[in-house]
Amino acid sequence: QVQLVESGGGLVQTGGSLRLSCTASLTLDYYAIGWVRQAPGKEREGVLCILSSDHLDHSTYYADSLKGRFTISRDNNAKNTVYLQMNNLKPEDTAVYYCAAAWGCSGPLEYDYWGQGTQVTVSS
Repeated sequence: QVQLVESGGGLVQTGGSLRLSCTASLTLDYYAIGWVRQAPGKEREGVLCILSSDHLDHSTYYADSLKGRFTISRDNNAKNTVYLQMNNLKPEDTAVYYCAAAWGCSGPLEYDYWGQGTQVTVSS
């Protein structure tokens, strides 16, 4: 059982940056880790997914609009942490952000383990 905890959410102005952390109860090297978000009144949507370390941390974007603004990375020291760096934030990025784990990046919402989520609010 993989337990995931997100942190780093908060309130930021348009154009600002946040870095979300996903910390697990065990090493995440062998898992694909993804970020999923859910805006108020909308369905969950996939954001990014990073493959396990033996796949050279290849990442997949699930929304073209996020390329150049969001990046996903692993902490090479703390093997149980994955980050979501969000730059140039826009009000439409406001959502609860979840990290999730699976054996691969099979689809934007196809994960076996989920965190509880962290709120990100971008003010205009």
